[in-house]
Amino acid sequence: MSSLTEELYNTLLSLGADIVGFGNITELSAEVREGLPVGVSVAVKYPKDIIRGIAELPTADYFAWYKQLNEKLDAIVIEGASFLLEKGYRAVAQARERVGAGEKENFTLLPHKTIATRAGLGWIGKSALFVTKEYGSMIRLSSILTDAPLETAAPMNKSKCGYCQRCVKVCPAKAISGKLWNVGVSRDELLDADKCRAKARERSMQGFGGNATICGKCIEICPYTQRYLNKKEKI
Repeated sequence: MSSLTEELYNTLLSLGADIVGFGNITELSAEVREGLPVGVSVAVKYPKDIIRGIAELPTADYFAWYKQLNEKLDAIVIEGASFLLEKGYRAVAQARERVGAGEKENFTLLPHKTIATRAGLGWIGKSALFVTKEYGSMIRLSSILTDAPLETAAPMNKSKCGYCQRCVKVCPAKAISGKLWNVGVSRDELLDADKCRAKARERSMQGFGGNATICGKCIEICPYTQRYLNKKEKI
């Protein structure tokens, strides 16, 4: 790892990131990446108890952490972009002010999970959520675009969900098609976003009386998430 890559990596971890990756994004159109060739992917994870708590319905605590992690990610990527700017490089923090909060928009030109796949951090699950080997899909993502000469990882181009159908079977909205993702598959082929959002709003009201569009069942049920939840912490 180059000194700049290592310095940025450690800086982002010190700011609270749980996973950091660097990807070559030049295969994407110059317009969506603002002509910048590198994407920095940042992930933070939910606490285990919060995800265990949404096995039946979303909770107020889950919604609070959803908002808290989004705020944390904004702070991390803004600080990370400032670090690169101070080094003399171009850098754009893809904070919510720039790309949206994800609660009203059904689509964004350059999703954080696209950058995360280019950085090799994981893949898109059948639920259309990003999945990591470490934490499953119990994470939130953000990203930075830059022209800094960072060392990039091999991209992830195919799903590792295999024949698993857990999220498909338990989806309360029946919104997941079950199709395996690869780089040529669109989100709409995986998920009916309108059905998902409508049911999530209904379940939010049932779970905690909240006017929100969160559900989380596909996060909680994912085998990779369950593996992390059942993993004993080191003393």
